[in-house]
Amino acid sequence: MKLSDSPEIPFVNEVRLSLRQWVVVFGILAFVVTLTPALWKKLERFETGLDYRIPYVLSKDYWLYERRLQRLEPTNIVMLGDSVIWGEYVLTNGTWSHFLNQEAGVANLFVNGGVNGLFPLALEGLIRCYGRPLSRQKVILHCNVLWLTSPKADLSTDKEEPFNHAALVPQFSPRIPCYRADASERLNVIVERNVAFFAWVSHLQSTYFEQQSIPKWTLAEAGGDPPLYPNGSRNPISQITLVVPPEPQEDSQRGPQSSRHKPWSTNATGTTRFEWVDLDRSLQWHAFQRLMATLRGRGNDVLVVLGPFNEHIMAAPNRPAYRKVRADIMRWLSENQIPHVAPELLPSVLYADASHPLTEGYQRLATQLLTDATFRNWMRSK
Repeated sequence: MKLSDSPEIPFVNEVRLSLRQWVVVFGILAFVVTLTPALWKKLERFETGLDYRIPYVLSKDYWLYERRLQRLEPTNIVMLGDSVIWGEYVLTNGTWSHFLNQEAGVANLFVNGGVNGLFPLALEGLIRCYGRPLSRQKVILHCNVLWLTSPKADLSTDKEEPFNHAALVPQFSPRIPCYRADASERLNVIVERNVAFFAWVSHLQSTYFEQQSIPKWTLAEAGGDPPLYPNGSRNPISQITLVVPPEPQEDSQRGPQSSRHKPWSTNATGTTRFEWVDLDRSLQWHAFQRLMATLRGRGNDVLVVLGPFNEHIMAAPNRPAYRKVRADIMRWLSENQIPHVAPELLPSVLYADASHPLTEGYQRLATQLLTDATFRNWMRSK
């Protein structure tokens, strides 16, 4: 028989693992998945000095937010809320927490726990899934009625609407009518919430790869014809500096030198009409109530600060509806024995928009809060 007549023997590059070998493989994977996030915290430099707040570009880095909370001292008082607490139009030395520390003559007693772009449905998810280190602390929780100004703001409209922090809202129950993610997206969100490794992967993407996966970052276009791919020749590993970037000291979008840092209007005549949502059917308000239960269930001593909302921006006929919503919120807080403060309305020129104060506005709010009897009694309580 000629060699050429011999039957072809297929080459199969196949390795079959035994049950014991599969156990070893899964053991190694479990070891890596479990220990990598913890080890990373020791390797990566994360500076949280005076007036620290999560940088705007890292607003969706929830793993980093949890890490921030892990650094709290028992004496810290954490201010929780949306961009009003974070300070949308001001620098870090112009925030509410900064002026509370300054007026009280203490350093870093009040901690800025706000995140830009949050709202009650998202804040509830942030604290429930990433806020476990926040327990047995004094907490100032901001209640912003902005999220009750319309069905769209409440996320209860049936029309599909994009919104920030979709990864933090309830994915299945309660149902959010305007949220139309498919089942796969929702399940991915739930996995990331419950597996620290995947939250850590998102941290890498947010911190070093411009909120993109490495393949997307590599193929990102920079315009031009033909298109340019500036990251195509870069080594992705070189992007990982092991240093969490701080907030820029100079920000063209914030602070007194910014073109955005200005009064909402040069006069106090408002014309805006809001479609106020009743509390009993508001998704945002129900989320706020659940958030209160979560915080108190973890042993936190919570004080609620309501507003101050910019009444100047509203048309006069719209104000009674706002005041009813405000009164209903205060009634619920009183009925549930939750200490609360409702600061006085600021002068019109100290608001940048419907709910965000300018730098001087935050300073006045700090003074109001520190002289309020309810707040002072809450501060003295243990």
